[in-house]
Amino acid sequence: MDTQIASYLRAGRRDPVRVGPFTVGFSETSDNPYRNYAVPDDNARPTAEDVAALIAAFEARGRTPRLEYLPSACPSVQPALERAGFVEEGLLPVMTVPTLIEPPAVAGVELVAADSDDTILAMATALNLAYDEPPPTEADLTSHKGSRDRGGYTLLARSTDGEPVGGGLITVPIDGVAELAGIGVVPSWRRRGIAALITHRLVQVAHDLGARHPFLMAADDNATRVYTRVGFEITGRVLHISR
Repeated sequence: MDTQIASYLRAGRRDPVRVGPFTVGFSETSDNPYRNYAVPDDNARPTAEDVAALIAAFEARGRTPRLEYLPSACPSVQPALERAGFVEEGLLPVMTVPTLIEPPAVAGVELVAADSDDTILAMATALNLAYDEPPPTEADLTSHKGSRDRGGYTLLARSTDGEPVGGGLITVPIDGVAELAGIGVVPSWRRRGIAALITHRLVQVAHDLGARHPFLMAADDNATRVYTRVGFEITGRVLHISR
């Protein structure tokens, strides 16, 4: 799966810029480092000149030089980056789901597709609150709508009286691979099993969208435990590294 996910990460860079053996995606509207990063080619062996050119490409756009990739697919890259001053941010679990397990229902909560302007706003508001971020901007909403329009999927969890309590999304599938991302629950609704419920539904929808290999990246041990409850297993690691 590592090679398939690595290929997906490169192909998922919108308006990609090629710099040596790197594929880079830049956001024109945000300097958020999670929206601006490079992915190396499989088996890449970047020279010092390649890494210098990569740094220059980020700095010319006012962005932090940063990469997200599977080191198992290109083990020679990290040493080259570290020689240029890059520092590891984290090595996060990559999880796939060989057998999906249905979690218990959660009373008072329903899951609906965030496919209208109102439900997308509700989902984005809940997720930004879940991740302790400011309220969503117009650019955030445009990004969610664009993903939906290209074939991705966004999900809203809400109480039966209409309060947004969480959500998540599926990126646009590429060659049978799609990422589950942004899974979150607002603080006042946590520890009820809602995140597991969201994750389970997203896997089902990913399969409906033609994604044979849905995967996700767990941010920490707590998230890993949630995902294992619905059948996910750690099958690799993704390196986050920046300068």
